[in-house]
Amino acid sequence: MPLQNRVTPFGEIVALPGRGLVMGNRGILHDDHRRMVRATQVKRWFACRIEFRGRRRTIMKPRSYTELFFLDEATAFAAGHRPCAECRNADYKRFQALWKQCFGAAAGADAIDAVLHAERLAGRAKRTWRADVSTLPDGACVTMGVGSAIVWEKELAGWTDCGYRERFARSALGEIEVLTPPSIVKVFRAGYKPGVHPSLVL
Repeated sequence: MPLQNRVTPFGEIVALPGRGLVMGNRGILHDDHRRMVRATQVKRWFACRIEFRGRRRTIMKPRSYTELFFLDEATAFAAGHRPCAECRNADYKRFQALWKQCFGAAAGADAIDAVLHAERLAGRAKRTWRADVSTLPDGACVTMGVGSAIVWEKELAGWTDCGYRERFARSALGEIEVLTPPSIVKVFRAGYKPGVHPSLVL
């Protein structure tokens, strides 16, 4: 049975078979028996590379940070994670520069993480917001029935842990519930196009 360390666009940490293309970190979330005991420990939520400088880790090692896995970068952003400044330094600097362009404010890691922390959670629940789907940039994730979907070009594509499946015409929808935090959506509009699973562009 898969470990409970896969993350959906809702930010939920679940047990699903799809490993995904991006790894993340929210601190130590599991106990010594690899059971999840919390959803987050810190305000700094990273989205990392799966491989970096040949490093090897034991997944969910006791008293070490919990390795979380996302289908792709767009999913990590929807959950409220930002690029890691170490293993994805170029992506982080691009995100940081666009953040400063959008908000004209301090764009250090602490400042960015404080905004994202306020936008990603409403108590313990996922914080969402509403927008007309026609105004959303590529890469934004939204609710779709009981699941979620990604906005991409003229369509919405239904999210699964192994890739994007069912497609919907964007023009058929109006106002919708958005999962990707609003500040990240602004950064997307400014030119940051998140990495997506190959199933979306085949």
